[in-house]
Amino acid sequence: MSIQENLKTIEATIPAHVILVAVSKTKPVEDLQEAYAAGMRDFGENKIQEMCDKYEVLPKDIRWHMIGHVQTNKVKYMAPFVHLIHGVDSLKLLKEINKQAQKNNRVIEVLLQQFIADEETKFGLDEMEIRQIMQGEIQHLTNIRVVGLMGMATFTEDQTQVRNEFKVLKINFDFLKQNFKDIHILSMGMSGDYQMAIEEGSTMVRVGSSIFGHRNYSI
Repeated sequence: MSIQENLKTIEATIPAHVILVAVSKTKPVEDLQEAYAAGMRDFGENKIQEMCDKYEVLPKDIRWHMIGHVQTNKVKYMAPFVHLIHGVDSLKLLKEINKQAQKNNRVIEVLLQQFIADEETKFGLDEMEIRQIMQGEIQHLTNIRVVGLMGMATFTEDQTQVRNEFKVLKINFDFLKQNFKDIHILSMGMSGDYQMAIEEGSTMVRVGSSIFGHRNYSI
């Protein structure tokens, strides 16, 4: 099936209130152009340099999502244009985003990444760290707006475990939403589990291989 057909199939399974982010990392510009022509405007990249290169040549109404782990020394490259930074996992990174947003006269929207997986390789803050940041330091960082949470479930065949991890994230999201007016995005769910994530309250899903086909890691 073509990218356009894949998109139509996926969009038919997603409720209107859920935002679909097309994960375009490692994909050529031509593939993004095909998705764009089919109406897609939200694209997710996990490497800042690759996202910047694509930003230069693609239409400027695209909303770029940084979904990978962010190194503080590279924030400056995406600060002029990034739409949403998903994986904010430290106060140090928040401060750097705020600093670079200030230089660009912008308010950059971010999601705090909560660690929910049973895997050491995943990044993220725990529930209490997130609440402390929201109640404390974030009040002084005027050039960023925390609009929600992001989480990545364990890579496992155990559906019950994945569902339970999503539930943990949703509980903290609900708490933050009740206490902070800007909180409205819960980014959880990828190609393999986005439908379950939506069942558990996700408002944004990150889908790559189901749209573009599997990535070629040998490149």
